[in-house]
Amino acid sequence: MRVFVTGASGWIGSAVVPELIDAGHEVVGLARSDASAEAIAAAGAQVHRGSLDDLEGLRAAAAASDGVIHLAFKHDVAFSGDFEAASDADRRAIETFGAALEGSDRPLVIASGLAGLKPGAVATEEDVPDPDSPAGHRALSERTALGLGLAGSGVRSSSVRLAPTVHGEGDHGFVAMIVDTARETGVSGHVGDGANRWPAVHRLDAARLVALAVDDAPAGTILHATAEEGVPAREIAEAIGRGLDVPVTSIAVEDAAGHFGWIGGFFAADAPASSAKTRALLGWEPTQPGLIEDLDAGHYFRAARVTA
Repeated sequence: MRVFVTGASGWIGSAVVPELIDAGHEVVGLARSDASAEAIAAAGAQVHRGSLDDLEGLRAAAAASDGVIHLAFKHDVAFSGDFEAASDADRRAIETFGAALEGSDRPLVIASGLAGLKPGAVATEEDVPDPDSPAGHRALSERTALGLGLAGSGVRSSSVRLAPTVHGEGDHGFVAMIVDTARETGVSGHVGDGANRWPAVHRLDAARLVALAVDDAPAGTILHATAEEGVPAREIAEAIGRGLDVPVTSIAVEDAAGHFGWIGGFFAADAPASSAKTRALLGWEPTQPGLIEDLDAGHYFRAARVTA
């Protein structure tokens, strides 16, 4: 297949592209900068210059492809405080892809998330996200994509719900931020007793699932990219403490935001998630190191993270 990939140079997309190429697919990656274009070309994919705001360009690229994988998201806009605007742009892109693929039975795979899906209980692929939850706006994107497949529009749409921690060497996400906090404060913290559970998946395992989805996921399918159902936050803090040689301490719930910043609320959440149905459906079996093993490998602690 000729597969159009948004976010092709990103943390997960840059692992998905070689998975697709190794499987014999031709890949076209969306690039909004020269650096992204160079990275995509170096990976062996073709480059389509544009952005999520260029809806006509997205439509044309999707129409010329045998399938679409949509991984891009305006994280810079979301993290600046305007999550609604970022989610609205995401939804417009999905609607554009749906219109371009309508009636063709071609696949549309989108990335969604598990954060806030079912606090305090093990979330499954059958659980429906609450639009009023902290990540609720993005839940509407998933609903839009799945509706294309379930409404008989001829789009084989599926949603890959990524664990909040997609870890691996080079990670700049949640775990790297928590490591930064421990480095800056001199203590590795967990919220309360640290018994809350945090689902995780290695970047390469997540990429493999995305590639399987574009090949085989039925229309309207929800998939969970979770290799570990729930790693206790206390164990994460202990591994970070070992890696930085700093003490491990409990942070009171009311002090979480002050200590960790905006991610404090997420790190305090009890959000385990199962991927049993996903594994049974697509035969996906994670093979990469787990989160604690990855932390103990040491690459998260080699140097301070540099942000632009």
